[in-house]
Amino acid sequence: MPSTNGHGPKRAILYARVSTDEQVNSGYSLAQQIEALRAHAAREGIGILEEVTDPGQSGASLERPGMDRVRDLVAAGGVSVVLAQDRDRFAREPAYHYLLRKEFEEHGTKIRALNDRGDESPEGELTDGILDQLAKFERAKLSERSRRGKMRKAREGKVIIARRPRYGFKPNERRDGYEIDEPQMHVVRRIFRMAVEGMSFKAIKHVFEREGIPTPQGAEFWDRGFFRRCILDDIYRPHSFEELTAAVSPEVVARLDPDRRYGLWWFNRRGVRSKQVSVPSENGRIYKRRYSWHHKPAEEWIAVPVPDSGIPRTLVDAAREAIKNNSTPSNAGRRFWELSGGITVCSDCGRKMSSTPKTKIYKGQRYVYRYYRCSRNHLHGRAGCTNSKNFKAEDLEQRVWEYVRGLLLQPERLRAGLGRYVEREREQVLRNDPEKEAKVWLDKIVSMDHQRTKYQEMAAEELITFEELRERLGELEETRKTAQSELEAISLHQQRLEELQRDADDLVHQYAAIVPEALEVIPPEEKHRIYKTLRMKVLLNTEGTVAVEIVSGKASEPDTASVKSGDLCL
Repeated sequence: MPSTNGHGPKRAILYARVSTDEQVNSGYSLAQQIEALRAHAAREGIGILEEVTDPGQSGASLERPGMDRVRDLVAAGGVSVVLAQDRDRFAREPAYHYLLRKEFEEHGTKIRALNDRGDESPEGELTDGILDQLAKFERAKLSERSRRGKMRKAREGKVIIARRPRYGFKPNERRDGYEIDEPQMHVVRRIFRMAVEGMSFKAIKHVFEREGIPTPQGAEFWDRGFFRRCILDDIYRPHSFEELTAAVSPEVVARLDPDRRYGLWWFNRRGVRSKQVSVPSENGRIYKRRYSWHHKPAEEWIAVPVPDSGIPRTLVDAAREAIKNNSTPSNAGRRFWELSGGITVCSDCGRKMSSTPKTKIYKGQRYVYRYYRCSRNHLHGRAGCTNSKNFKAEDLEQRVWEYVRGLLLQPERLRAGLGRYVEREREQVLRNDPEKEAKVWLDKIVSMDHQRTKYQEMAAEELITFEELRERLGELEETRKTAQSELEAISLHQQRLEELQRDADDLVHQYAAIVPEALEVIPPEEKHRIYKTLRMKVLLNTEGTVAVEIVSGKASEPDTASVKSGDLCL
């Protein structure tokens, strides 16, 4: 569809984005942005084609549902301009601005922000580019100041108050330290006493839930892992004045009472890395943030004294001694559970089924029974999920394998189902034309190499100082890293598609000519691999019926590898 740019009325897409949970919850920022964009469009006589928002999405990535919608609308044609209130609403990285501008230009669409300072001339583009780099520098400087400010406060003996204070404590009036929250600390003391008395974490959980005690998050169901973290946390363990002198600075020690005991709150003990990833769903692809935590070296930790919890040190040490050997066992025990890893799913609540071994002693003999059961029901009972059915592992695995075995003996049917799945994944990967996108990033890298040479020549002619040269080369290097990261992501997507096609071909080829008898001796690990290759889900409900979905999930095609509920009943 041709663009209407320059011919007929202009049509615009209004785009707004916010990144923080507070902005999403209040909705004010999104509403304010859209209102300002509507007013601008009305003044300029621009028709509004669609209003697109991205609540809670970071500008550090282009993988956003709203931005995907904008790019699809632009690709369809008929869009004159995409409007945002600020340039950083489109993206925080200048390289992403470059990509979007080039992509939209191919469809006759311009990208505009209300705070643009330049025009379409080379000088105007240079002005906007400089503003983008300055904004990026200011954000980096602000982030670094915030990090260093928190480090300084911690070294001064001040607590960095998080959104949710440590359980049993509350912020003081200045919000730079903790005070005891007596109702919550009473619960903490009970946890230590109950652990010393030999109660398991599961038993403590049931007691608290039966008494209606809310969790630290205000929820109904307690996490058993919280009890372990609580017992091992130094914030509840009293420390003597002598111990504190070795952990904190002399300036902080000078403000403490030598006759009192204190707990220790540790700052900078853990670091977190996050990235945004896209995952498949029934309605296309959705975007989530994935976090990974890591422990920093002990020499980087900063100890901050907090008020004594009132829990005797002997009680804390006894509780730690009581749980020291309570290592969390693997759900699978010593057996390989071929339907584990998210293959079995509760059809009532959508949670994965857990693999649960149970041991019973009868007439001196030890018997082990193994089941798949809803993990939510297992943790919270019927209040969490009504599916309390236990599926005997051996029977379920045998019946599921009989069905999949039948598919493997029909290679043409299997090949057709796998082919449809691979084709859908290919369409998803190719939707944004990765070759064209890769060319844009490669052009950007070439452009940066030319800029690098120009900066070096300017420094040689003493038009800029060497300090300015280092700053500009540093900015170019950051943009280069972004471009290389995007190129790697494009390559990884294509590699994943190739691996998916290869896995499907290998699976069909491997089992196309196999004799039925050979399928009876396949080990559980190999069956598990086959299920994963087939992207298989086994849905289990409270009535004891089983539904197997393979490749296309709840598809309408009758020849897709799927089976209706009731075909596999235990």
